[in-house]
Amino acid sequence: MLLARAEQAVERFLDTKEEKERHRARKEEERRRDAAVEQRGLDNVFDGDWKGAAGQFLLHWYSHSTHHERLLFAGQDGIVFAAPPERVGVRRDRRAQAVARLSAEEATLEDPFGGEFETQIMLIRFRDGSWLRVDTEEARSELHMYALRHAH
Repeated sequence: MLLARAEQAVERFLDTKEEKERHRARKEEERRRDAAVEQRGLDNVFDGDWKGAAGQFLLHWYSHSTHHERLLFAGQDGIVFAAPPERVGVRRDRRAQAVARLSAEEATLEDPFGGEFETQIMLIRFRDGSWLRVDTEEARSELHMYALRHAH
């Protein structure tokens, strides 16, 4: 680990002026993003109100499957969550089954930063204003693009 850091430091030292500027700009963007996440409370799983729709949904969420990962599908008529029926390591997405549905009237999927930052964070925003954080496997995922296209 220490050797890798030293190697990165030497590489940055040898970078061109433009590469150093890009690196500095990327670090500044990461700092701004992290501050925005903390400021908006998005470093939490949900808004914290157990009586709100997001809190109630979260209470029932884990009763559908003991597997910690969920597949999420978004469409015009709502959001569908799928999960394997139990903890499995191989072909988990093939064994997944729909475990919960939210209609478009109940909740929407949104990029909490409106595309300003490339993050893995998505929100399921319930009609009562409560929210549940969902992390995608990659920044600017297809779900992000879907949410940005359908933002109001």
